[in-house]
Amino acid sequence: MKTDIEKEKKLNSALDKLKNLNLENPTLKSNLENLNAQKNQLQIEKKEIEEKYQNLIREHEALSLKLEEFNNQKIKEQKKESEFSEKIDELNQETDTLLEEIDKWQM
Repeated sequence: MKTDIEKEKKLNSALDKLKNLNLENPTLKSNLENLNAQKNQLQIEKKEIEEKYQNLIREHEALSLKLEEFNNQKIKEQKKESEFSEKIDELNQETDTLLEEIDKWQM
């Protein structure tokens, strides 16, 4: 019987210790809080980076349109220069023809 009473006391003592045992690990809880704070900070930074990325995409599109307009304008100017050069060449030929005609008439 004595052993049963001793066993019961030991079991009660163990149960009291288990009841008083703090199952929460303070370092684990602290680590979880830190991780949660870091997660929140990363989510904020991610959102900011995504907004900056969208802004860069819009700026890229705007600059691409401006570049295309500039290239189109350059092509138009080159076409006008080419047409102008052709007109000058035509006028030079006509002038040469007229000078030849004048020379013929003067003879």
